[in-house]
Amino acid sequence: MNKKVIVIGSGFSSLSAACYLAQAGYEVEVFEKNDTVGGRCRQFKKEGFTFDIGPSWYWMPDIFDKFFGDFGKQRADFYELDKLSPAYKIFFADDIITVGDSMDKICVEFERIEKGSSVHLRKFIKKAQENYDIAINKVVLRPGISPFELVTPETALRVDQFFKTISGEVRKKFKNPKLISTLEFPVLFLGAKPNKTPSFYSFMNFADFGLGTWHPKGGMYEIIKAMSTLAIQLGVQVHTDSTVEKIHVEHGKVTGITANSTFINSDIVLSGADYHHSETLLDKKYRQYSESYWEKKTFAPSSLLFYIGFDKKLKNIEHHNLFFDTDFDRHAEEIYDTPKWPTNPLFYANFPSVSDSSMAPDGCETGFFLVPIATDLEDTPQLRDQYFDIILERFEKRTGQSVENNIIFKESFCVNDFVKDYNSYKGNAYGMANTLLQTAFLRPKLKSKKVKNLFFTGQLTVPGPGVPPSLISGKLVSELITKNG
Repeated sequence: MNKKVIVIGSGFSSLSAACYLAQAGYEVEVFEKNDTVGGRCRQFKKEGFTFDIGPSWYWMPDIFDKFFGDFGKQRADFYELDKLSPAYKIFFADDIITVGDSMDKICVEFERIEKGSSVHLRKFIKKAQENYDIAINKVVLRPGISPFELVTPETALRVDQFFKTISGEVRKKFKNPKLISTLEFPVLFLGAKPNKTPSFYSFMNFADFGLGTWHPKGGMYEIIKAMSTLAIQLGVQVHTDSTVEKIHVEHGKVTGITANSTFINSDIVLSGADYHHSETLLDKKYRQYSESYWEKKTFAPSSLLFYIGFDKKLKNIEHHNLFFDTDFDRHAEEIYDTPKWPTNPLFYANFPSVSDSSMAPDGCETGFFLVPIATDLEDTPQLRDQYFDIILERFEKRTGQSVENNIIFKESFCVNDFVKDYNSYKGNAYGMANTLLQTAFLRPKLKSKKVKNLFFTGQLTVPGPGVPPSLISGKLVSELITKNG
């Protein structure tokens, strides 16, 4: 009889693991507390508008292609993918940088701002590409068990890059603060300040400038739909509206779960839910990490999000837009060093209907605004409204248009919702930051040290935050499970 695996949660890492485990011959059941699959990557539809509630950037297309390829499929079997041109715009107080869809276009833009900078940029991205190849093909495919996983012939030659920072490397070659912000931006996806992120992670700059920014037609939720379709084809049973209340252990070995007040037995339990929350489902003696352990960790930011339907097409915007028209360093300090609501926040605005007409009614625009904020902040309707007014005023000023009277509806999502919908520790949006002391084997483990046949996956463990790393996390944990029988 095949061994049974229960997977808690249905985000990218959970669905990835479920597919690999089903392919390996396990009987797999997924339990999701919400009414749809997807974890943080859910979809919201209203009055003909379609919103991705969570992730909205499609980077590293090769990782998605490899995932589907592992099952003898192609990504194109499930959804259409378009390369965005331009990739995105960055609005500064006195200028706009347009990041094109090729290195040549990006170099022209860099030269416009700082003469001679394109020479440094090409060298920087060449080094970033080498790091990308090592990171994606060697380092991230290790399960985070031993420090020796980081030691490969390639990383040994680049050991200094684990002790230098992205910020230091960028500032050596580029002097213009706008170019510095442009090059430091991608590591924000790793959830840490650029001056705390090892320079080896410059591979994110290659993911950005080298591989480009893409959009799945219909939105990011198309990936979740594809993965859940694949899982079901492989024999996975998926249960939504199924809250897991307890993970049961007998004689140090997992025996099953209680979901919706019903016990379900299992040989193996894998949790892709928030790691901290997953451990609270265990009796205290079986938890690996204390509350003080989690307290000391550096968490990636939370977010204040707005989903807006506009009754007209907007001007002077692209699909992705970053508003860096205020102090980058100060906002980062107010997220990580002295956590508080930001004085003058940077923000991101996403308009998928600019490149995908299916996501809004004719003549309308789907708008998604995101303000990165510290975790564990007070979250009230008044604060949400206050910050909406701040960013909308700046949005109107920087794009030269009035839009306030064109809002059909506005929905928001913030710290309290991350806790309620995802059991997210302190309301974090992106898991645990990839700082030097939270890299690889220094992150929470995929395999429980205290309970036999209990495993974890997702952005609080290896490799770290982001959608492609979550796909890889699911693969890594499935390999550990199959190796452990």
